[in-house]
Amino acid sequence: MNQPIIVFDLGKVLVDFDYGIAAIRIAARSDLSSDKIKPLIEQSRFIIDYESGRLTRQEFFGRVHEATGFGGTIEEFSEFFADIFTPIQPMIDLHAELRQRGLLTHIFSNTNDFAIEHIRHNFPFFKNFDGYIFSYEVGAMKPQPKIYTALEKLSGKCGAEILYIDDRPENIETGAARDWRTILHESPGKTRTTLEKLLSV
Repeated sequence: MNQPIIVFDLGKVLVDFDYGIAAIRIAARSDLSSDKIKPLIEQSRFIIDYESGRLTRQEFFGRVHEATGFGGTIEEFSEFFADIFTPIQPMIDLHAELRQRGLLTHIFSNTNDFAIEHIRHNFPFFKNFDGYIFSYEVGAMKPQPKIYTALEKLSGKCGAEILYIDDRPENIETGAARDWRTILHESPGKTRTTLEKLLSV
C-alpha cells in the first residue's frame, strides 16, 4: 500500500468550541437572550446554509441581524461569532508527531469562513497540513458524498490509503463505506492507540 494520508476533522478533534460563548456576546448587542441566540448560530437553517456554501458571510450576518436585532457591525459580529475555540493540545501534539514522521495530513471540516479566518490567525498548528477541505468551499457538508469525493480528488488517495479521524459516527460511517480506514474520536488517548495500530498494519 502507498503511504496513507491522515485526515483530521477540526471541531472537537483538534479544537474544541462552544457556541454559548458567542451567544452571550452577541446577546449583549441584541434584542434576544443568549438562550434564544445559541440555536440560531449553532444548528439553525442559517448556519447549515452558511456552512454548505449557500450563504455568503454577508448574507449569514444579515439573517442573524434580522432574527436577533444585533446592533453591531459585521466586523464585531465576526469577532463574537468566531472566537469560540480552544486547542485540544494532545491532538495537536499527535499531529505534530505525524508530520515529523513524514506523514501527509489533511483537514476535513464542516465549517465556515468566519471560523477558518479566526483559526488560521490564532492557531499556529493550522498551517502545517498538506490539504484542506471545507464544507463552505465544496458546497456540501459531511456526511454528504460530494465532500468525501472532494477530499479524494484533492489528495489523490482513496480507500485504505485514507485514514480518517472524526468525532461524529455518521461522518465516520460514510468514510468507512468508501473503504477509508476510520477512527471514531472519543479521546486523544484512544485515538493515538488506534492510529498507531492502523499505521503498523
